[in-house]
Order: sequence, then C-alpha cells, then structure tokens
Amino acid sequence: MSHWKLINKTYLYDGTFDGLLTIVFECYCKKTLPKSIYKASNYEQNFLDNIITIETNYEKSQRVFYGIEKNICKQALYNSYYAFLCEEKDKEINLLKYICTGFDTGPEINNMLTLSYVFKVINMKKRAFGENHRLKGLLRFQEIGENLYYSSIHPDNNILEPLGQHFIRRFPTQNFLIHDKTRNLCFIYNCKEYQIIDSTNIKIPNISENEQKYQELWKLFFNTISIKERNNPKCQRQFMPKKYWKDLIEEP
Repeated sequence: MSHWKLINKTYLYDGTFDGLLTIVFECYCKKTLPKSIYKASNYEQNFLDNIITIETNYEKSQRVFYGIEKNICKQALYNSYYAFLCEEKDKEINLLKYICTGFDTGPEINNMLTLSYVFKVINMKKRAFGENHRLKGLLRFQEIGENLYYSSIHPDNNILEPLGQHFIRRFPTQNFLIHDKTRNLCFIYNCKEYQIIDSTNIKIPNISENEQKYQELWKLFFNTISIKERNNPKCQRQFMPKKYWKDLIEEP
C-alpha cells in the first residue's frame, strides 16, 4: 500500500460489519488511508483528532462483501468476518489494510504473514473462531417456558451472531435466547427469524419446574460417573476453561 495517501483523519462508524465495509469502499476508491478508525460509541473525544463520521451504506458494503469473495477468495471473507468479531484494539485499521491489499494481490494475501496487519487479522480470526467453536459444545440451554429455552454466556469476543445461527440450524423448531452478559446483548430466535437486541432492561424468567428436575438428575449423573482418582483439573481446564464455568449447570 505504499502508493496510498495517508491522511490525518479519524473515521467513526456505527460498529457494524457493514459499516466497516463502507469505510473500505470509500478508502479503496480514493486510495487513502486514515490515521485511525473507531466505533462511534467507544470513541473518546480528542480535540486533536480530525473527525469524519462514515454513514453505513448497504449498497457499498455489499459491493465490497461480494468483491472480497470474487476478487480475493472466500477464505479472505471468512477471515475478515471473524477478525471483525474479535475484541482487539485497532482491528478496524488492520482489516482495512488486509482487505485493500487483498484486492491488489488476490488469494496470496493469506500467505503474506510478514505483513503485520495480515498476521494480526489471521490471529484475530483464529481467536474469535476458536471461542465460537468452543462455546458450541459448552453452551447450556435451560427451559424457562413452554418450548422456550435460555442460555447465558460470557465470551471474550463478540461471537453471539454466528453462535446463534449455529443453534438455529441445530434447533430450527425451538424458541431460544442466548444472553451475552459481557456485552448485554441477547440473541432471540422465534422459529422464523432472529434478532439481536440490548438486554439491559430484559428480565429473564426463572427456570421451569421440569428444568429444575432435569438439572438435579444431570448433576447426579455427572457426580456419579466421575472417578475421583482420575480427577485431572489441569486437563479439565484445557478443554473447559474456568472462565466459562459460571455458565455451566454442573460447574466442575
């Protein structure tokens, strides 16, 4: 990107993937690279910064979305999405550089790990994807109503949407809520569509009587099959990190 013009601007956007892809569109067309990019709600005002707010444009974001798949590769789109979900400082500027360089180099971008921003994007993708994969097995649903199930999670990364979509595919006829307590977000599915909403003012009902019985049976089973002499806390933490225990029914 040596031929690009560095500009003393700070871009603000709405924090969505479409919003970031809109910035990519604007920057690639003008061949300019801003000093920094921030989610508007997280930005701390600094009178030294020259602020420009980029409004999300879905037509532009879709052009970039399909452009990544067509002109770079599907893996680059996959990397970009999961890296965006990672909670990492300066992820936006690194993704901007990764995608724009990819448009010039094609699929080879994923092998250019000597470029710091490529290495960071690949690493961010691995962290978010890995946590999403881990929680597919650790997430516990609890019945809180007739055909209504609830689960709470405390993930390091913002993987609520891909996690929720995974369980839609697994339980398409089941109403459920997945509550990200770290970010106060709730993924709600009603057997037809889903939405992600702010959960600050949502009151979650207590578990049902049947659920209480099943939990007691599960804990009894869990404790019965465990072999005290073979207890290995270190191995257990490796497959089931302690930071996730608070959301488990059995809680080792």
